[in-house]
Amino acid sequence: MSQDRSPAALRLAVVGGGAWGTTLAALLASRVDTVLWAREEQVVDDVNTRHENWLFLPMVELPPALHAVHELGDALAGRDVVVMAVPAQHVRSVGAAVAKHLPDATPVVSLAKGIEHETLKRPTEVLAEVLGRTRREGIGVLSGPNLAREVAAGQPSATVLAMADRQSAARIQAIFTTGRFRVYVSDDVVGCEVGGAVKNVIAIAAGIADGLGLGWNSRAGLMSRGLAELARLGVALGGDALTFLGLAGSGDLVATCCSPLSRNRTLGVQLGQGRTLADATADVRGVVEGIATAPSVLGLAAGVGVDMPISSEVDAVLTGERTPEDALDNLMTRLPTSELHDLGHPCRD
Repeated sequence: MSQDRSPAALRLAVVGGGAWGTTLAALLASRVDTVLWAREEQVVDDVNTRHENWLFLPMVELPPALHAVHELGDALAGRDVVVMAVPAQHVRSVGAAVAKHLPDATPVVSLAKGIEHETLKRPTEVLAEVLGRTRREGIGVLSGPNLAREVAAGQPSATVLAMADRQSAARIQAIFTTGRFRVYVSDDVVGCEVGGAVKNVIAIAAGIADGLGLGWNSRAGLMSRGLAELARLGVALGGDALTFLGLAGSGDLVATCCSPLSRNRTLGVQLGQGRTLADATADVRGVVEGIATAPSVLGLAAGVGVDMPISSEVDAVLTGERTPEDALDNLMTRLPTSELHDLGHPCRD
């Protein structure tokens, strides 16, 4: 990314026309030259002609300056920054297609919140692999409590941009920050990605609790212990413990566990009410990242010897091995232990 170009002169591409990709593209298009790539032709047509993404973000007016394309090469030509706004399980395939059109030095920001199922790799690790980059400094992640519809409505929001290349991070921070969208920077890519992935699994658990009719004590206890799980795994994988007390940890966890706009929580509510996974998934618009992430998180945890009881029970409910009621009983009848504050001992609960 050129160091002498002002933010207004930079050209960005957002790859992925889901709710969050569309929202961020709209936010950027009002300030800088931004193009949105979408796989779905309906999304491209709606963005360009109706200034709306009826499929994934209905009833939200998009700026006329935002242009959408269906050809990936057209979206990436001459772009200074690329935002990857595709689900975690599609980062590899879409990233490989992006690699054919992207210069090596172009900074890439991932919005994915999950873990690749087959390899147990984080999205930035996958991107580094498919883009053929031996150095990952220019590949980062944007993560935080960013419910798309609230950001699109101009409600005050905050997020974290984690990237090892501090100069690129500072320039991207200046591009993304608005009077209603505050961007902080961090170099803890691992922590931010682990936080974004695990919170989706905990949000399914929170939704199940709501579906079972449990109250605020139950939710608070679940979220607190969920944060402990999230932090234990993140620290064991090399993340900074303080990251999990910030926007990409507790902040994102609170929003995703509590908001009716959260797809993961919504799925959990329906499971708690006795619906099957197939029926519940059919009624949720967009990808529910926590479904594929649950077994992947457990795979990562097993590799570093971290116990994750809430995530384990969520996975058991998703696979049909246990009912929500049985999963609750298992959590409440675990051997009593002490509440450990030292995250330097991630294996204890």
